[in-house]
Amino acid sequence: MNEKPLEGVRVLDITRIIYGPWAATLLAQLGAEVIHVEMPGSGDTLIRLVSPGGVFPRNLSPGMMCCNANKYFVAIDMRKEEGRELIRELASKCDVLMENFKPGTFDRWGIGYRQLSEINPGLIYVSMQGFGNWGELWERPSYDAYAQGITGLAEITGFEEAMPVKSQAWIGDFLSGTIAAFTTLVALFWRNRSGKGQFIDMSQAEVLIRAMDWTWLYMAIKNQNRKRYGNRDPAVVPSCLVKCEDGYAAVAAFRKDEFEGLCRAMDRNDLLEFLDYDARMKNAEKIYKAIEEWASKRKVDEVVRAGYTYGFAVAELMNSAKLHASKHFNERGAVWKYYDPLYEELCYPFALHLGKTPGSIRWSMRPVGFDNEHVFRRILGISEDELEELYRKGVVGKWDASVPTTAPPEGKEGRVIY
Repeated sequence: MNEKPLEGVRVLDITRIIYGPWAATLLAQLGAEVIHVEMPGSGDTLIRLVSPGGVFPRNLSPGMMCCNANKYFVAIDMRKEEGRELIRELASKCDVLMENFKPGTFDRWGIGYRQLSEINPGLIYVSMQGFGNWGELWERPSYDAYAQGITGLAEITGFEEAMPVKSQAWIGDFLSGTIAAFTTLVALFWRNRSGKGQFIDMSQAEVLIRAMDWTWLYMAIKNQNRKRYGNRDPAVVPSCLVKCEDGYAAVAAFRKDEFEGLCRAMDRNDLLEFLDYDARMKNAEKIYKAIEEWASKRKVDEVVRAGYTYGFAVAELMNSAKLHASKHFNERGAVWKYYDPLYEELCYPFALHLGKTPGSIRWSMRPVGFDNEHVFRRILGISEDELEELYRKGVVGKWDASVPTTAPPEGKEGRVIY
């Protein structure tokens, strides 16, 4: 079996919705032991009840499954002092704590960075907020659509004559979660050198602002807002999406040899006078119209074959069904098909291909409190009687059988999978 690069790293994941759970999942896929904390009964109601069309096959929540994997799920009522004491005990034995509650909440509960760093000076505490832990906007909540709106990302997306467009993918959550995982790894690296933990102040809005390529430099130099350009790239000409007779294709020809190949494929040698980049920028409208007219009279396969023949970049616009069946992505494990011990056959996108220490997906989300016994007894040494008393007091708990997405699939309630 391959060694896992983060084996031996323990993470206490007290996050909700997408942004935080995704950051912890990336670490779990690389071998970290991640303990995911929810409330007893309902769990993370903001994401366990999320599904397109309200369909929850096998008690799975698509919203939760897409950002949780390889974690141990426990349920602790942190509103109770005994619940907060369990958090302190777990934090004392963890390398990383991640949370995305409203700034100041954990400090008031006595489990913020200042308190926990006294118990565990090496703790890396990652606070994932919409706008950080200080500043004029620190109290505002943030969801993906909100983040796309307030950062200006939606304002530059879409067509100039239409209203701005929100990305249908939760890009604000997944990109920000990825950066949170990256900064956590940096802090772990620095701790290995210094022996010290630290507080990481994550802002979802700042991550999205930074992702907007040349937008801010353009504003600083030209004092102009970036416009919406639809399916055309105004800085890399040509790079666009086009409509064909039977579908859509993506076309790009930035290098001179690629642009020359595209012109010859379209039988438009007159456009070769725009071979130089500056000339293409000045004549972008003419070039894009030529490409769109050419593609509109051809089938997608014909456009794709022309790209291979003449040496420019072109691809069919894929949908999830085609990607799921793609030979390339299946062979590479980018479409990760696996058997989950509770939910059986599942599929998950994957991109962590390290040569000597590859990541992996071993299981998906789990029911609320499913791993209580495994975690509390193994890590904290709590006896069976002590754990039973915590259940009796409501300090810890399990799923609510009346809410299917919090519970195991039927017939698997008592399944032992360790």
